[in-house]
Amino acid sequence: AGGGRPAHRRGGVQRLRAGEVRAAPGGGAGTGSGASPHACPRSPSLGRRRQREAAEDEVDETPQEKKLRLAKLYLEQLRQYGESRPVPPWDSPGVLCSGAPPTPGEGAGADIPLTLQVQPPDPANIRVLRGHQLPVTCLVISPDDRFIFSASKDGSLIKCKWEVESGKRLCVVPGGKKGTEKQHMGHASQVLCMAISSDGKYLATGDRNKLIMIWDAATCKRLHIFTGHHDAVSGLSFRKGTHQLYSASHDRCVKVWDVAENAYVETLFGHQDVITGLDSLSRECCVTAGGRDGTVRLWKIPEESQLVFCGHQGSIDCIQLINEEHMVSGADDGSLALWGLTKKKPLALVRQAHGVQEAQGLEQPYWISAVAALRNSDLLATGSHSASVKLWKCGEGFRKVEPLCDIPLVGFVNSLKFSAAGDFLVAGLGQEHRLGRWWRIKEAKNSICIIPLKRRAAGSNPEAPNTS
Repeated sequence: AGGGRPAHRRGGVQRLRAGEVRAAPGGGAGTGSGASPHACPRSPSLGRRRQREAAEDEVDETPQEKKLRLAKLYLEQLRQYGESRPVPPWDSPGVLCSGAPPTPGEGAGADIPLTLQVQPPDPANIRVLRGHQLPVTCLVISPDDRFIFSASKDGSLIKCKWEVESGKRLCVVPGGKKGTEKQHMGHASQVLCMAISSDGKYLATGDRNKLIMIWDAATCKRLHIFTGHHDAVSGLSFRKGTHQLYSASHDRCVKVWDVAENAYVETLFGHQDVITGLDSLSRECCVTAGGRDGTVRLWKIPEESQLVFCGHQGSIDCIQLINEEHMVSGADDGSLALWGLTKKKPLALVRQAHGVQEAQGLEQPYWISAVAALRNSDLLATGSHSASVKLWKCGEGFRKVEPLCDIPLVGFVNSLKFSAAGDFLVAGLGQEHRLGRWWRIKEAKNSICIIPLKRRAAGSNPEAPNTS
């Protein structure tokens, strides 16, 4: 306890070479293509070695992806030469960001950084929802920002539905003993992950007993159980605008499901260690965190291939897409990484993002246990057990991460989610880490915290850009 993770999480795992590998359904991963021919322009000033390194740092892209990238580059050049941009109708005092609104499908323009000036939240305004007896492991916010769904390590209170405005607990689904899932509604083991469809119709939950349960989000009635994983289900995400569900597991594979048809679609292989997190947006792909194998992967579902990204030194425990072109991940070595999907290495890496702690006479970084991104903006949040949640800003075209402020919260921050409008952040807290019981923070409360976020007044920061 306190020193680090158990031996099975620190085993020697062969590190994969960064690049693209095939991931056929039902089969293993093989070697894919090399660097893209357009990845690095020839220049007399670059030696062969630098050209080779630059080329290897690029990720192959399809012709469609290249066209989209070049179109975005052209639009960015227009803006740099003074092309005016209309004020979005949703840019009001209650909204944190100003700039181009998210476009349907989050295509071109989605990765334009938005200027965010966030006031440090007043701890007195943080609302605490109590109800779970054991650590909260995961949570999601409904698309309309009205409800929060949470789950925990509880044996009795497995899943709760909360109303954001009143803080009332609207629905509780009790659990049961292992093997009795068909006799009652809830899970019979710890729930590790959950996801809600973009239309708010379906809720999916995954547990340590290898099961995925599908629920009616409005009534909390269970609709279906998916089986097929051979170990704990650790990540779930609905593809935006669809009822296609992606799941990740400690069995090292990613599965695709059609929730509307209650159907299994396919399985993809490639990770060399347990998968600890998963996320997706509108494109038919998902990203995963590969634990101790040291890789982040982008899974291209139609092509049945994957892109491999390397940069962390420890176990990569959490990941989230910022937009269709960028993502953020956190690891137990204390590092926070910002990625572009066309680069194999991080665009920015913050080491010891939450500082260091003394454990057994040694200084060790605080693990990054949760990350969150306000979609299509430059605002990030990270959680650890360092007694605070940190807010960050992506700067210089997503090539830099800058700290904004700290929000005091005691306990393991096991889950973080921004509301769709960006006016509040929700944190799931526990006395223990969601994936294990390495040590316990006794003074922490197993709870859900709603943190209001307010936009800084234009006159309060002379360096702030004009957002009118």
